Amino acid sequence: MSDFGEKRDDADYVKAVDELLNPVRVYSRDEVAVRDSVVPSRPGVYAWYFDQALPGVLTEGCRVGDAGTLLYVGIAPKAPPANGKPPSRQHLRQRIRYHFRGNAFGSTLRLSLGCHLTEQLDIELRRVGRSGTRLTFTKLGEDMLSEWMAAHARVAFTVHDEPWKLEHALISKEIFPLNISHNIRSPYYATLRALRAEHKRRARALPVA
Repeated sequence: MSDFGEKRDDADYVKAVDELLNPVRVYSRDEVAVRDSVVPSRPGVYAWYFDQALPGVLTEGCRVGDAGTLLYVGIAPKAPPANGKPPSRQHLRQRIRYHFRGNAFGSTLRLSLGCHLTEQLDIELRRVGRSGTRLTFTKLGEDMLSEWMAAHARVAFTVHDEPWKLEHALISKEIFPLNISHNIRSPYYATLRALRAEHKRRARALPVA
């Protein structure tokens, strides 16, 4: 039995992990966002590398390479719901693009980055929209965060039909400070949760932007 919880070709597992932890290439926003994107419209796992430190983030034990420090892994799609609802149809291309140029309401990675970069970028999490229930860094703040990611973030990816299994195996063995789900063993877990909760509390106390 492998780390995926099922019988697999060990070579496939090693190859998938290597593409994320020791990537031959990582990709910028400009390479991902173009129409003929290098990222396939298929399920898989992605890994985010940063060449600039985030204020306060503990990086001891993290993977470090030419692309920077590996801080976060994610998947597309999520695991199928256990309640019988239709599974997500998202794929790598959609999800990676959204992290690069979406907003904090739909991207936990952007939320975490923005909370750490609030003072550096002079941005603030706020309630937005008619209902005031969505939390983002407003259009100006999200644009600034997108530009920061374009300059300092790079992504690697691997295709996998059940990405949640590979993600779980990685999180159980590696240190990813910006992941929360299934990541209680991370030394930064409690600090990250508290930081995000504080920014959300402040945002909900302010008027809708």
